[in-house]
Amino acid sequence: MKENIYKLFENWNETIIWSCLQGIMGEIHTNLSEDAAMAILGDFAFYAGNPSEELVQYKPECCKQNFIIMVPQNAGWAELIEKCYEKKAKKVTRYAIKKEMEIFDKEKLQRAVEELPSGYVLKKIEEAEYNMCRENDWANDLVSQYKEYKAYKNSGLGIAVLKAGELVAGASSYSRYDKGIEIEIDTREDYRRKGLAYACGAKLILECLEKGLYPSWDAQNKWSVALAEKLGYHFSHEYVAYEVMV
Repeated sequence: MKENIYKLFENWNETIIWSCLQGIMGEIHTNLSEDAAMAILGDFAFYAGNPSEELVQYKPECCKQNFIIMVPQNAGWAELIEKCYEKKAKKVTRYAIKKEMEIFDKEKLQRAVEELPSGYVLKKIEEAEYNMCRENDWANDLVSQYKEYKAYKNSGLGIAVLKAGELVAGASSYSRYDKGIEIEIDTREDYRRKGLAYACGAKLILECLEKGLYPSWDAQNKWSVALAEKLGYHFSHEYVAYEVMV
């Protein structure tokens, strides 16, 4: 069965899918005939194989929230999501970023770290910073896929931006797969446009490269694409997703 599931997701270059297939994070669910599968991790669900209403309407126990970003493999899945959820499904465009290991200019990234504005400090996310992320809604996604600090310490990796000991921005592993992480970057609203995301993003990429991990990036919007490109990534393509209330 596992080999069949791998084939359903074949050539889908998404690390969240890899995390699920590798059994590191997230879950894989199939329909009864096992010709369709869903990879779900955090807020994201990817649907592959023959479009299955059974799977589109299935909410596994691991999904505690009432919001899922559903990503269809093709137009058939997209039509099914729209049919099942109607006005509860908001069609959006997301932006895939190329996964290229040898593109990063370490000297440029180090300069970005050093350009952190005066008064701010970059610190590796350890237990105190992990708890700060948990306590702030805007920062929760930085560590939300790790139920406790021990799990984050074992599998996660992140950089916090502090001002006077207060968390104001961060870059972290939303998820982990065997050869890398999926990056999550968040900045408190009143501290945006100060270069904080650029500095902590650069630091996290450098940390990943030092550990032999690939820092994968997927963009929700064009601002995220611009930041990724500034850090050395290259844009790949647009794709359709649905923000669904379930």
